[in-house]
Amino acid sequence: MGELLINTSGAPAPMLPFLIVSLIMFFAGVYGFFTRKNLILMLVSVELILNAVDLNFAVFNRYLFPGQMEGMFYSLFVIAIAACETAVAIAIIINVYRKFGNVEVDNIQNMKE
Repeated sequence: MGELLINTSGAPAPMLPFLIVSLIMFFAGVYGFFTRKNLILMLVSVELILNAVDLNFAVFNRYLFPGQMEGMFYSLFVIAIAACETAVAIAIIINVYRKFGNVEVDNIQNMKE
């Protein structure tokens, strides 16, 4: 990924465009999480937020510590945690769908078992 952040002149690419993309991804995820009632779309919004965080880790690692890989390792850790979170969330969504026939947030309040 380091080669992607280098211009043809050899100078690092500006950091601002990457941060703007990350900011847009983050706030699109926050907006989607708070406005959707479908559990699957809320899960996609959480994943979008986590991908924005991963992009920030990679960009700040590249610009603050170019010879080190801590930001990349944190990104891999976040991806692993997101995979576990997705597995648990999908299991919950499947149980909600089996009980109610749809995956709306309002149905979770009705589950008292």
